[in-house]
Amino acid sequence: MEKEIRFISPIDGDMLNANDGITVTDGTLITQVKITAPAGSKIKVNGVTAKYTDGIFQADVSLKNYENIIEMVEGEHGYKESITVFRLKNCVNKYRFSFNANILVFKDIAKNADRYQSIFDNQYLGIMKQVHDTYGAKIHLNIFYRTDGFNLSQMPDKFKDEWKANATWLELSFSGLADEPDKPYIQAGYDEVLKDCALVKKEIRRFAGEEVMSHETTLHWGEATVEGCRALKDSGYDVLAGYFNVDDDKAPVSYYLNVDQRRNIKKRFIWRDNKENIIFVRLSLVVNTVKIEDIVPHLDNIKKTYNPGLIDLMIHEHYFQPDYFAYQPDYREKIFTAVKWAVDNGYTPGFLKECVFE
Repeated sequence: MEKEIRFISPIDGDMLNANDGITVTDGTLITQVKITAPAGSKIKVNGVTAKYTDGIFQADVSLKNYENIIEMVEGEHGYKESITVFRLKNCVNKYRFSFNANILVFKDIAKNADRYQSIFDNQYLGIMKQVHDTYGAKIHLNIFYRTDGFNLSQMPDKFKDEWKANATWLELSFSGLADEPDKPYIQAGYDEVLKDCALVKKEIRRFAGEEVMSHETTLHWGEATVEGCRALKDSGYDVLAGYFNVDDDKAPVSYYLNVDQRRNIKKRFIWRDNKENIIFVRLSLVVNTVKIEDIVPHLDNIKKTYNPGLIDLMIHEHYFQPDYFAYQPDYREKIFTAVKWAVDNGYTPGFLKECVFE
């Protein structure tokens, strides 16, 4: 019986927003639950009799709280199953922009500490300030500890007050020890990830302050063991962004999630592993992977096909560097194009923590 009856949607850990149903006056979300079961089964969902339509059982349920239990009962055999799903009230028409694999920005600030009067004298951070000032964008930096000839311990704390003053829209988080090797945490245990994370967080607190710390990050290459992700969670990072590629030849960038879980998050965009208490968020677009003329069509297609409440945008630091083999001279214009699309389509800025928690 267990194999014949199962939830189709939502499934355990799904995080639903207003686009997933009808919101009534008190903020309750009424959404449709779909269950597969043999024809003739007597299915109730949270006490509501499910109707058999087009080969599946369907019932409307009300999600009133942040965390909600949906229980399905089959009357003939007494089979029961329950799932826990989440109602996100602050995750509709939101966007975030993250900058990934950052370290050269800090090397430059350290090198020019005597000359710079502001962190935004750095051209890279200056672009972020410009897009924030123009559109109100909220920016997140995932950062490394070291690169050739530099590590974060050399970053001066001269600008700490400025980092803190801009923490309402500019945040920093651990991403990895260094850019190389690739996939550094794909087999790493708890202790290794915890150690590297602590190293970076210690320096962030020293030169930028607790105010810039966040719940969210993208681990370098987005590949990790369950134990590694537990270390991230215990370090304060319980929201992990990635690509979650599946059924293609692209890098998965999906942490420890299996194929079925990746297929679910590919269409849902946000999913919580209820066993590990970790939330995963699918990036809508990695801006440096497409031509500038393809940004708007790509985002239009995401909205039309999936209509996610949250649009999560990312770009990598490397492509800003003129000496990088794949340097993109239209780097700034790409950022502004993506953010302008979000604003023109009614999205407002929000960090992930503001969207996925109660």
